[in-house]
Amino acid sequence: MFPPLPLDWSGLHPLIIHFPIALLLVAPLLLILGVALKNGRRAYLVSALVLMVVGTITTYVAVSTGEAAGELAEGVGSVGAMLERHEELAETSRAVFTVLTLLFGALLAVPTLMKRELQGPLFYIAHGVFLAAYLGGSVLLANTAHEGGMLVHQAGVRAMVATGQ
Repeated sequence: MFPPLPLDWSGLHPLIIHFPIALLLVAPLLLILGVALKNGRRAYLVSALVLMVVGTITTYVAVSTGEAAGELAEGVGSVGAMLERHEELAETSRAVFTVLTLLFGALLAVPTLMKRELQGPLFYIAHGVFLAAYLGGSVLLANTAHEGGMLVHQAGVRAMVATGQ
């Protein structure tokens, strides 16, 4: 028998949230491969960008479903402060990854459009600086996920799901 399905938009949050986390945390691995390997470099970098784009788009869905779920959770015990902290971190994560994704897209597109690819030390410095910034975003994302996990595992906040089917 299949597990119960969420009743509405707010119940989708636990299903959706794992996509941006996984996609955004795997993307820098492809970026590192693209920087480290000369063969297939462009394919790895474009693949990293695709993961960032899809991961960032899913942060918008995750925040939306989370806001809907948060409205239901506000009445559950004394989770208000935890919920507020998680919401703030989620919105900040969404903004940070939007900027990071746009920056990486520009890092790939601008040299291509100018028909002057980054080479040598400039290539490694630009991508290294980006990776350092991305690391900061990843730490923020991990903290956001941790706060969400605490809401579930410490405070007992759960998604509304269908019963009896």
